[in-house]
Amino acid sequence: MPDYLTVLERASQSDNPPAVTEVVEALLTAEKTAKKSKEAHIFPELVGTWRLKFFTGTQKARQRTGIVLGAGRYVPDWVKVYISYSETAQISNSVKLGFFTLTITGPTKFLPPKNILAFEFLRINIFVGERLIYQGYMRGGEKSAAEFQEKGLQKQPFFAYFLIQRDKIAARGREGGLALWARENETREQ
Repeated sequence: MPDYLTVLERASQSDNPPAVTEVVEALLTAEKTAKKSKEAHIFPELVGTWRLKFFTGTQKARQRTGIVLGAGRYVPDWVKVYISYSETAQISNSVKLGFFTLTITGPTKFLPPKNILAFEFLRINIFVGERLIYQGYMRGGEKSAAEFQEKGLQKQPFFAYFLIQRDKIAARGREGGLALWARENETREQ
């Protein structure tokens, strides 16, 4: 296994994760490797629930030379952030903090040649424990859902996946940040 994959494995599965700088370098190496190999994936490889383990922000470069990665961070254990993809091409993003859970959902479309997954969050659910306290549409709701497939990529948020494996995925977001997720067991607590 290449060194960068070993680092990403440790970052996604270990109680003793590598240093933040090592993970950022490993993600960048994985991205460069994927660009060279041009391996195309298919949407069913993403189906399931993934827990966010690590992410970077971005900083705008002063001289407009492009996007500069901000500091990377591990997601603390007391915050649970999940992304799920269903076989019906839906995305669900959940943040759980104590008894509170915020979930946003919407449609997706996968563009295989470049492994880009566009999405749009259109519904929101807020739970306290198991009790649903709010449910509703956002961003134009039903109308936006009907128009989603027709919109061009330039008008949608997306992830450009550069690592898709059975137990982990990594992507660059539209704004330039990087993220690493680990597959969750299907019996996890919601």
